[in-house]
Amino acid sequence: MKPEQLLERFGPREAIDYDVVVVGAGPAGLATAIRLKQLNANLSVVVIEKGSEPGAHILSGAVMDPRALTELLPDWQAQGAPLTQAVSGDDVLFLSERGALRTPNWLVPRNLHNHDCYVISLGNVVRWLAQQAEGLGVEIFAGFAAAEVLYDEQGSVRGVVSGHMGLGKDGEPTAAFQLGMELVGKYTVFAEGARGHLGKQLIARYRLDEGKDPQTFAIGIKELWEVDPARAKPGLVVHTAGWPMQGDTFGGGFLYHLGDNKVTLGFVIGLDYSNPHLSPFEEMQRWKLHPAIRAHIEGGKRIGYGARAINNGTPQTLPTTVFPGGALVGCDAGYLNAARIKGSHAAIKSGMLCAEALAPALAAGRQRDQLLAYPLAFEASWLNAELQQSRNFKLWFKKGKWVGNLMTGVEQWLLPKLGVTSPPWTLHGNKRDHECLLPADQAAQIDYPKPDGKLSFDRLSSVFISNTNHEENQPAHLTLKDAALPVQLNLARYGGPESLYCPAGVYEFVRDDQQNDRLQINAQNCVHCKTCDIKDPAQNIVWVTPEGGGGPNYSGM
Repeated sequence: MKPEQLLERFGPREAIDYDVVVVGAGPAGLATAIRLKQLNANLSVVVIEKGSEPGAHILSGAVMDPRALTELLPDWQAQGAPLTQAVSGDDVLFLSERGALRTPNWLVPRNLHNHDCYVISLGNVVRWLAQQAEGLGVEIFAGFAAAEVLYDEQGSVRGVVSGHMGLGKDGEPTAAFQLGMELVGKYTVFAEGARGHLGKQLIARYRLDEGKDPQTFAIGIKELWEVDPARAKPGLVVHTAGWPMQGDTFGGGFLYHLGDNKVTLGFVIGLDYSNPHLSPFEEMQRWKLHPAIRAHIEGGKRIGYGARAINNGTPQTLPTTVFPGGALVGCDAGYLNAARIKGSHAAIKSGMLCAEALAPALAAGRQRDQLLAYPLAFEASWLNAELQQSRNFKLWFKKGKWVGNLMTGVEQWLLPKLGVTSPPWTLHGNKRDHECLLPADQAAQIDYPKPDGKLSFDRLSSVFISNTNHEENQPAHLTLKDAALPVQLNLARYGGPESLYCPAGVYEFVRDDQQNDRLQINAQNCVHCKTCDIKDPAQNIVWVTPEGGGGPNYSGM
């Protein structure tokens, strides 16, 4: 049934008015809400979150720089924030297939200095931030996906619509059907994370990326392990470069020791890779077999798994962050600092900057105009200065591994020692990630080892421990513009890369009774990483919101 038919049959939708509607209960969205209530306790603020609870869909390494959190909530330690494991040491390793070369401490570039930072579960930090927000009077609706943007007659954003509940696979309402609800605001802030479903639409509608470099992304695949106490090194931070990545592929590993004998580790690969035979999931699994990595986890137990696309975060790619009626914050805009491998502090700061533009606008009786004070405040902020220092990081690696390593050393080690805080040159990119794949017959095959079930695993057992679930009888949230293209183009030209780049086994090519190939979509497995929406060479796959509460339910991630 078409949306307009549902409205005719079940409408009108219930509408609730607020001063500010925030989409996404991550660090950026919650920081926006908290700062608004700090500035004016009388404002009505709602946060809508598609996960079953705040933090359920949050995935990050993570080493957190507490700078922005301290600005937002100066007494966070006294209030019991889950930042308890300070970084105790940094290892930066260059890996060959069997060996590892540790960078001397004096030679580690500034972007990899983690003094005064904390090894955290960002999901736990977000749950704590949600409690602080609710304590200030913020309403949080978890399990409600923002499925549609509402516009007024002047073309300004006036709010969002939550997704319908109780639609069957055929799109017809079941006995449990509930019409989506309108959340209407004087301003609406979008904080959905990287490649936000609605943020993507807003960028296109208002041409927010006009004159900007193309936004590029990476996929981060993460596991949580419980290890032998004899192997635990609380606070140790390990970053790796080199093997198993080939010279033309951007990627590296991270391994962080939490307290309680927990280790969080994972691998990040730029989605501008060219070899269609590459599997980010398999690269991460074989990386764990390296002696320098297995030494930390061998004999332990894997207890968590997840994956998420992340921005590569350069100022050259930042879209215009305001439009009539709203703003983009956090990774919905792309503030992550890829060079530091950190985004939570940037997300919090961007939310604060947005709130500090919102509060006086509302006090002046304004609504649904452009919050120009927000991007101006960003330009003058320490966050902009930090991102400018690293604006060329990813782009140097597009010129090759050795050029990338050399110029990272120049920009992040040598120039600061010479008193130059930001490089005097700027690189630019002109290709989107989906445009980078070579035809399958022009790329080298990759022979991945079979999982051993001890250190390396398959996709389905991995998805199982992500606690991913979607209501089976609902419309597919992974849709195709043209159902024929996966076979006619992707399989024929690129060897079916969607079956490899998806870290959850959602896509597989199978043969029907007539021995014809077809793409099977196992949407139940989807961990909402958004990789397919980014990397599909035909841009034929469109990720839309599933029924609220569906997807992963990460714990301790």
